[in-house]
Amino acid sequence: MAELKDRIRADLTASMKGRDEVRTRTLRMVLTEISKEEVSGTSSRELDDAEIQRLLTREAKRRREAAEAFRDAGRTDQATAELAEGEVLAEYLPAQLDDASLTGLVAAAVAETGASGPGRWVRS
Repeated sequence: MAELKDRIRADLTASMKGRDEVRTRTLRMVLTEISKEEVSGTSSRELDDAEIQRLLTREAKRRREAAEAFRDAGRTDQATAELAEGEVLAEYLPAQLDDASLTGLVAAAVAETGASGPGRWVRS
């Protein structure tokens, strides 16, 4: 069902064969989190790709926050490890827009709608 979960499992096998410790550790953690989510609640279910992406996004955010906390505490080795795990997670997430692309999309939307500035929403 979930193609993303199958891809993560296949990548875990490849990383184990390639002895990539960071990737292996990260993908094992992701599969564990997926399993936890699947059995939580009143009944077990299989997560779809959208739910797995939300889980990956949440885990990537945790890695960024942990890296920042470790860096602030002067533990650069732990911060580097957290960032490395975050990079592995980012490979399974859609690409993020940079500031220039986002500005362009907003400008196009404003031009398309003819908006001149923030206004009140009028309910009819």
